[in-house]
Amino acid sequence: MRKLLILSSFLVPSLGLAAEGMWTLDHLPTAAIGQQYGFTPDAAWTDKVMHASVRIAGGCSASFVSPTGLVLSNHHCALSCVEQLSSIKKDFVKDGFLAATPAAEVRCPEIELNRLDHITDVTETVKTATAGLTGAAFRNAQNAVKARLTAECAGDNKTTTRCDLVDLYHGGRYDLYQYHRYQDVRLVFVPEKSLGFFGGDPDNFNFPRYAIDMSLLRAYENGKPAVVRDYFPFNPAGAQEGELTFVTGNPGRTQRLLTVAQLETQRDIVIQHHLLNLAQLRGMLTQYGAESPENARVAATDLFGIENSYKARLGQLQALQDPTLMARKRQEEADLRAFAAKDPALSSKVGGAWDAIAKAQTIYREIEPDYLTKEIGIGFDSQYFRIARALVRGAAERAHPDQQRLTEFSEAALPQLEQRLFSTAPLYPDFERVKLTASLTKLREILGTDDPFVQQVLGKQSPAQVATQLVAGTHLGDVAQRKTLWQGGERAVAASTDPFIVLARLVDPAARAVRQRYENEVDAVEQKNAELIAQARFAQLGDKVYPDATFTMRLSYGEVRGWPERGQNVPPFTHFAGLYDRATGAEPFALPQTWLAAKNKLDLQQRMDFVTTNDIIGGNSGSPVINRDGQIVGLVFDGNIHSLGGAFYYDPVSNRTVAVHSGAILQALKYVYGADNLVQELTVPTTH
Repeated sequence: MRKLLILSSFLVPSLGLAAEGMWTLDHLPTAAIGQQYGFTPDAAWTDKVMHASVRIAGGCSASFVSPTGLVLSNHHCALSCVEQLSSIKKDFVKDGFLAATPAAEVRCPEIELNRLDHITDVTETVKTATAGLTGAAFRNAQNAVKARLTAECAGDNKTTTRCDLVDLYHGGRYDLYQYHRYQDVRLVFVPEKSLGFFGGDPDNFNFPRYAIDMSLLRAYENGKPAVVRDYFPFNPAGAQEGELTFVTGNPGRTQRLLTVAQLETQRDIVIQHHLLNLAQLRGMLTQYGAESPENARVAATDLFGIENSYKARLGQLQALQDPTLMARKRQEEADLRAFAAKDPALSSKVGGAWDAIAKAQTIYREIEPDYLTKEIGIGFDSQYFRIARALVRGAAERAHPDQQRLTEFSEAALPQLEQRLFSTAPLYPDFERVKLTASLTKLREILGTDDPFVQQVLGKQSPAQVATQLVAGTHLGDVAQRKTLWQGGERAVAASTDPFIVLARLVDPAARAVRQRYENEVDAVEQKNAELIAQARFAQLGDKVYPDATFTMRLSYGEVRGWPERGQNVPPFTHFAGLYDRATGAEPFALPQTWLAAKNKLDLQQRMDFVTTNDIIGGNSGSPVINRDGQIVGLVFDGNIHSLGGAFYYDPVSNRTVAVHSGAILQALKYVYGADNLVQELTVPTTH
C-alpha cells in the first residue's frame, strides 16, 4: 500500500491537496498561495509571523502567544527542562506543573529561545572567500569567514544577540540570520506526561491521536517577563476542513537535494548503523528502568528520545529502500546532468561535481567506524565525558583567534555552550556509569579488541571497570569545578587529574585527526561540489525550488484534510470523546486523575487533534499552526507514519502534519487544570 501511495504522488503531482515546500520567509511563493487560496501574504504579515515565531535552540520550534513573553511549544520540547526540575519527591514529568502565580514560574537550566529578527544575503562574501579552494583550504576559509561574519553581526551584544551563517541549497546561497537571544526561560505549565504523550510509542507517528502535547514557557529579560510586540492570539474555533493553514517553525534537516550517491550512503550505511545503535540503547535503558521506579524516572527522557528516533529512522530507511523513490531520484539527477551537459560553459564548471561527491562517499565508508566512535561519541556516551571534552577543547580553542577555532567554540557560539556547560541540571552517577559501560563496550565491538585506540582507553580492564572508576572519581558534577576549569584555561585543564578530563585529553588527538579527515575529504568535498550542483539546478529551475531544511525559520502552507488509507478516508479530526473511549487504564493509554475527574466538565465533542497537508519534518515540533489572520488554530506535535519519508520527498496524497487543536488546549487549561489566568492571557487579541 505504501509503495502504491508513493507512486501515485509521483505520477499526479498537481492533485491540489497540498503545497510541497518549506520556504524561507524572504522567498515565499506568494503568487502560488494567492492563486490557490485567494490570500497573498504581504510584507507586514510576513514580518509579524517572523517575529512571533521562536526557535528552541536545542531542537524544537515555538511561538509567542501573549505580549508578556508567554511561549507555546510541545510537552516533549520542554521535557528535558521538566525532568531537570524534577526529583524522586517531586516528579513534574509524571504529575505535570502549573505556576499558580508569576513568582512560581521556574527557570529552565538549559533552554535558549531565539527570535529571528533579520536575514542578510551574504552569498557573494562567502563564495569570494572560498573561491578556487578545495579540501582543507576550502574548509578553513569557510570557517574563517563564518566566524568573522557571525562575530561582526553579534558585536558586543552576544548575550542577547545570536547570529548564524545559514547554508541554503547545500551551498547555493548563504544567509546571515540574526536572532534575539533569550536565555532566561521559565516553565509555566506542562500537563502530565500521560496526556502529553498519550498513546506512547504505539501511537507515535500515527493518527488518530489523542494527546495534549503542549507546554507553556515564558521568556524573561532583566528578571522580568519579556515584552514582545508580535505574538499569535488563540482562535478557539480552530480551522475547518479544507481551510488554509500555515506552519512556521524550524524544520531540522531534509535531504531532498542530495545526490544519489549520498542517498545510497544514507540507505546502506548511516541509517542502518544508527538504527542498530538505537536498538541496543533502547534495550539497555529499558532494562535499567525496570530495576526501580527511580531508575525508570531518570531514564525516561533518554528512552523517549531513542524510541522516537528509532521509529523516525526506520521510516526513512523504508523510504530509501523503495525502488520507486530511488528510480525517481536517479531520473532527476540524470535530467539535471543532461541539462548541464548541453551548456559547455556550465558543464565545464559543474560536470565533475557528482563524481567528486561519489568519491567522498567511499572515503566516508572507510572512516565511519573511527568517526562515529571517537568524534561523534558513540564510544563515550556520558554527560561527564561531554562536559570534559567541552572543557578540554574549549581551553585549547579559545587560545586561538576566533577565525581559527572549531566552529562550536567560536565567539558567537560560546553563550549557548556556556549555558549548557554550567547547567544546574542534576547528573545521576549510576545512570552515567551504565551508559558509559554500554558505550565503551560498543567502542570495543566496533573497532576490535586489538585496536590500539581501544587498548589505550581500556588497558587491561573491562568496559564496566573503566566506567566505574571514571564515574567514582570525577568531580565534574559540581558546577563550581567546571567553572574553575573553564576560567583557568589551558593551564588548569592540563593540570587537572579528574579522570574524565584525563580521558578527554587522552582521546582528543585521535578524535581530532578523524574529524579533520572527515571535514577535509568528505564534508568539504560535498559542500564545494554541492555549490556547483546548485548552480546547475538554479539554471534549470530558477527560484521555483525551495532549499533543504536547515533548522532555520521556514513557512509551509496547506489545509486541514484527511487522507485515503486502505480504501477508506481517515477523518481529519479527533474529539475528547475518543480520548475517553481509547483510555484503558493501563499505560500508555491510562488517563491521570485530573482528566477522569474533569470528564463531565468538558465538551466531549470538542475537537482534540487534527491533521493538515502542511509540509514539515523533525524540528517543527512545537510549531504554531496559524490561519490567514495570524491566529493560533493548532500546535504541531507529530507527523503521521507516511511523513517519515519526508526527509527525502513529499507525498501529497498521505503525508500529514498532526497538531493539537487550539480549542482543546483552552478547554484543558480551563476545565482540567483551573488555569483561568492562562486562558485569559492566551485569548488577548493583538492591537495591530
